[in-house]
Amino acid sequence: MAFSYTTPVVFGAEILSLSATWVQNYTLNVPGSFNYNHGDVAVENGEFCNVTVTYTHPGHEDRITVETWLPRKWNHRLQATGGGGWSPGRFVLSKYFMSGAIGEGYVATTTDAGLGNAGSPETWALTSPGNVNLYNLQNMGYVSLNDQAIIGKSLAKSFYGKAPDYSYWSGCSQGGRQGLMLAQRYPTAYDGIAASAPALSWAELTASVFYPLLVPGWAGASSPPLACELNFLTDEAISECDAKDGVVDGVISDDSKCHFNALSAVNKTFYCDSTQKRMPLGKTAALVANAAWSGPRAANGDFLWHGYNRGANINAFGSVPGQNATGADLWFRLFVAKDKTFNVQNATHEEYDQLFRRGVQEYRSLMNAGNPDLSEFKKAGGKLISYHGMADESIPTKSSEHYYRAVSEEFPDVQSFYRYFEAPGLGHCSGGSGGQPLTTFDALRRWVEEGKVPETLPVKYNTTDGVESSRILCPYPAKAVYQGGNVSEATSFKCVGNETMNSLGGKRTHQRRVLNQAH
Repeated sequence: MAFSYTTPVVFGAEILSLSATWVQNYTLNVPGSFNYNHGDVAVENGEFCNVTVTYTHPGHEDRITVETWLPRKWNHRLQATGGGGWSPGRFVLSKYFMSGAIGEGYVATTTDAGLGNAGSPETWALTSPGNVNLYNLQNMGYVSLNDQAIIGKSLAKSFYGKAPDYSYWSGCSQGGRQGLMLAQRYPTAYDGIAASAPALSWAELTASVFYPLLVPGWAGASSPPLACELNFLTDEAISECDAKDGVVDGVISDDSKCHFNALSAVNKTFYCDSTQKRMPLGKTAALVANAAWSGPRAANGDFLWHGYNRGANINAFGSVPGQNATGADLWFRLFVAKDKTFNVQNATHEEYDQLFRRGVQEYRSLMNAGNPDLSEFKKAGGKLISYHGMADESIPTKSSEHYYRAVSEEFPDVQSFYRYFEAPGLGHCSGGSGGQPLTTFDALRRWVEEGKVPETLPVKYNTTDGVESSRILCPYPAKAVYQGGNVSEATSFKCVGNETMNSLGGKRTHQRRVLNQAH
């Protein structure tokens, strides 16, 4: 199929090349677990034009690639897809994201932000010892995101002869951070944004991950706890807190009521899978678990950042016999110390505090998507949906709650354009023991195009006794409260507590206005 095009125009950029390949008989089953915000999609004998645009920002010595798939059967809409981890896009999961999108008729786009197929910043972070490649970080942080929107829309207009009727963003984790960044910095790029489990406070998140790993050394322990000890503590927390939401189903649905202290389980015996014997829980494991749940604290006890919810899988902070317990430290080595030989494992608590604050001070403006001022996005008519698993083991759920509450303080009518859903038992983007909201993107589209406000999101999961259950997720701060009847049916639950956020937002706005008038 012939493709005549107009070369995309991106201010401040120079297009280096454009290639187009017609793809036929494309078939792929896309599972919802790899298609965040969406459900399962079966692509059968698909046909699309794969257009790859490579460009540079003159003077920056970068080389960025945007890949766009333009399906023969088009629904007149564009869906941009995000990245994961340290990959801004065009990574291992992109084929699932983009295949799912074209399977539903969308033009799909992704960008590598100039980082190629590097899954780690090890190869691109430093131009030389002591010097970070800030252009690369800036491209990853935000610049390439707007470029991607411009290029994707331009290619669609060239290919089909008309611009998309609606344009959307879909992402989770890094893709969630990217979505929030777009709403904050490029409010007219997309009509609707699904930004789930967002790594929005990147500088704090990347620094906080190492905190529980350093606790054993600070406590004088000779070795880290075993992963099975941390698994046992997670089970203990769930056992104590599961019923506090009114239903025993193997998940913690109300973390605010869970105050389990891991130290209370020290010396309890349990069976460890890795050692294949019973053993008593050690104090070091309890200290690490409490550190993971509290989040990093300064040596004087001051709050630095949020921790993981009890119920999240924290065994990555432990070890398995015969394996190294510590992960690769990318943040402190490459971006804070700017020295590939630096070893944060040797840092005292006070030194960790200094490194944490230095990284936040230096990189917050480049990577963080924490600005609560969404006034331009709201003014443009944009709609934003986010979900976050309450058992997320990679990004603390409380970081999303923190951001949503900050936005609500700016906008008492926050729920008219932004809704955030907490998913009990759900891990990072998918997985875990709770249900993944597979209709998030469909709800976003109905909200944007039909004005249908997403009052709930449905989920399904199996309880600890193997019973398939239906639930509803409620827009924060509301929670699904059991009303009686069959506990495996969603109709037995009702969203309760949403009025709290509305009154709280209005009250805070009034207080701010009084203070502003006083000054």
